[in-house]
Amino acid sequence: MKLISTELEGLSIIEPAVYTDARGYFMEGFNKHKMNKLGLDINVVQTNISESSKDVVRGLHFQNPPFGQGKLIRVLKGAVLDVAVDLRKESPTYGQHFSIELSEENKLALWIPVGFAHGFTTLMDNTLFYYDCSETYHKESEGSLRWNDPKLNIDWGVENPILSDKDASAPLFKDFKSQF
Repeated sequence: MKLISTELEGLSIIEPAVYTDARGYFMEGFNKHKMNKLGLDINVVQTNISESSKDVVRGLHFQNPPFGQGKLIRVLKGAVLDVAVDLRKESPTYGQHFSIELSEENKLALWIPVGFAHGFTTLMDNTLFYYDCSETYHKESEGSLRWNDPKLNIDWGVENPILSDKDASAPLFKDFKSQF
């Protein structure tokens, strides 16, 4: 298992050790001891799975303190463009985003710590998305930002996304007051 830093402090790509043979492949999706050795103290308390059609955009979502969620993200089937936005007021990268393609082929994972908004767009039909969370879902603490916010300037690579009503009408970044 290898940890790859990004330009947004705390946001990390995890490259797993993958063992392949004639039967297929094996890899560890999560190993607390190995994560700790890499410098990540991830306490998994909830796992979520979603399946989406091509061109679905989900996000940008977060949970406010004290129920902030860190997320360990991976794709089991298909592919996504995954996006994280830094919401930490004191961070030098506040308001900046990072994006990466996660797929069943590259088997990469992304650790998104508390203080980031998260979203993704699916690049293939029947994409199966899996994430471990460091906090359980708490409806009263949920927040979101508009996926196509002009200030964030995220290139999602999709012209006519399939959106939930909630995501289509999420607040703009200029109206956002960070609690992180």
